[in-house]
Amino acid sequence: MPAPDFVAIGHVTLDRFGDAVRPGGAALYAAVTAHRLGLSTGILTSHADDFPLELIPPRIEVVSVPADATTTFEYATGGKRRTMRVTAAARPLGEADLPEDWRAAPLVLLAPVVDEVDPSGLLTAFTNPTVAAAAQGWLRALGPGGAVEPAPWTPSELLLDRLQAIFLSVEDIGDRVPTAVDWFQRIPLGVLTAGAAGALLYVNGERYEVRPRRTGEVDPTGAGDVFAATFAIRYHFGDDPWEAAAAASCAASLSVEAEGWNAVPERAALEAALARYRDSD
Repeated sequence: MPAPDFVAIGHVTLDRFGDAVRPGGAALYAAVTAHRLGLSTGILTSHADDFPLELIPPRIEVVSVPADATTTFEYATGGKRRTMRVTAAARPLGEADLPEDWRAAPLVLLAPVVDEVDPSGLLTAFTNPTVAAAAQGWLRALGPGGAVEPAPWTPSELLLDRLQAIFLSVEDIGDRVPTAVDWFQRIPLGVLTAGAAGALLYVNGERYEVRPRRTGEVDPTGAGDVFAATFAIRYHFGDDPWEAAAAASCAASLSVEAEGWNAVPERAALEAALARYRDSD
């Protein structure tokens, strides 16, 4: 079988908000985005039998590494800031887990949530890919009780040499922005997202501001992953970095207008929002 157009690698998760539980994970949000933009899509992931695979759009191909547990996040809101803790985690993912017929995939997003993606083998497993990384899961550690805390991270030389783009958020990086900028000097494209404040785009180390699209936020979960997937797809298929960033800003802002991935846009909705976004310059 032909490889999917877009492969996302990372854990699918169970996300608990009080009594409500819904499927999530950076790879899942990215895959839903790619699917709704018209690409054939696959997810390489790991989970236990309690993950509701039937809720994933059926045309997204899921390759699952069996695990004793599904990665589970519990969210709590204190003041203006959401906190998270991890109560269970699935298996790590590496080169041995990649299906042979997926190695020809043209576009790959590494999307860890709890440092579960080993890039060293995966970066060389694909034959001729564009590889991007939504790096949040490499910048996390688990503290007491599974509390998610910032963690120092140094990307390998191999990762810096092979990535076309890396995506971070101000929430991920905290006061280590100069460190992130150093990485952006080594990679063709870097993005630092800041939610409703927009984003910073680095093109060959040069810094540009990406203005936000105004929206009414209902649920911010997954917005950065929608941004990363949209940017990677638009750039891979011919947009320049600035146009890709504009499309990504629109897609991410649309995605927060409903719970979960319900508002992740189809191609036509994204194009309409992007046209209005351009007109508002």
